[in-house]
Amino acid sequence: MTDPILVTGATGNTGAPVVAGLRERGLRARAASRHPDPADADAVVFDWSDDATFAPALTDVRAVYLVAPTGAADPVPMVRPFLEQATARGIRRVVLLSSSAVERGEPGLGEIHDLVAGLFAEATVLRPSWFMQNFVGDHPLARSIRETREIVTATGDGRLAFIDAADIAAVAVEALTAPEPVSEELVLTGPESLSYAEAAAIASEILGEPVRHVDVSTAELTQRLVAAGYPADFAGMLATLDERIRAGEQDFVTPAVRDVAGRTPTSLRHFLAEH
Repeated sequence: MTDPILVTGATGNTGAPVVAGLRERGLRARAASRHPDPADADAVVFDWSDDATFAPALTDVRAVYLVAPTGAADPVPMVRPFLEQATARGIRRVVLLSSSAVERGEPGLGEIHDLVAGLFAEATVLRPSWFMQNFVGDHPLARSIRETREIVTATGDGRLAFIDAADIAAVAVEALTAPEPVSEELVLTGPESLSYAEAAAIASEILGEPVRHVDVSTAELTQRLVAAGYPADFAGMLATLDERIRAGEQDFVTPAVRDVAGRTPTSLRHFLAEH
C-alpha cells in the first residue's frame, strides 16, 4: 500500500526509529514534527499547539503513531481534536505511546488511552517503562550524571525495568504494520528490574568514575525539575510517578518486546556502554 503512516514526534526518542523502521520495510512514513527536514519529501510541519497543522498531516494516511505533547500535564485538550479529525477521515489504526505507570482512564495519558481505545477499531496502546535515553542526552538525569556524578530521584529502593526507546519503536512498527492488530495494550520493559542505586553502579563501571544515587522527597524532586525548566504542574506529575516506583508498582518484567518484535530487549549495561 502506498498510503503513508503518520508518525508524530518524528524527531523524538521513539518517533525517529519508528520512521526509520517503517522506511526500512519499504513503507512511506510521514514524519511529523515542528521542524521537519526540508530534504525529506514525506516530512510535514506538525505542532500540537496549532490545529491548522492537523489536516495536512492526516491527509490520506492509513495509520498513526501517536506521541502526545510533552511538557503538558493535561494534553487532552490538544489531542482530542486531532483524534476526532482522524476518526472523521476513516483512520482505523492508531498506536499510542503511553506509560507503564499510567492506567487507562487516569489523568493525562490515561485519558488519551481511553479516547484512542474508544474511537479506533484497531487501537494499540504501548505502555513502556522508563526510557534508558534518560541517562544520556539533555534529560535532567543525564545532565546530573555529567555535572555532579549523581542520579537524583524520589524512588527510594524501588525497582523498574528500564527500556531502550529502540525496542519500543520496534514494537510500534509491528503494531502499525501487522495484518491484524497485535494487542489492545502492551506493557513494555527491558530485560531486568533495577533500582536507581543499581543503575548508578552500572554507570560507574561504564564511566570508570563513581556515580551515586541520591534519594530525595517528591517535593524536592519537583523543585529540581522546575529549576531544570519543566512547567510546575508537569514537574509535579513526573515527581509523583517516582512515588509509584518507590511503592514497588514498577518492579516487573514483561516478554512483550520479544513476543511482538522478535528481538531481545537491550540491557541497561549494553545501552550505556554503546552510548
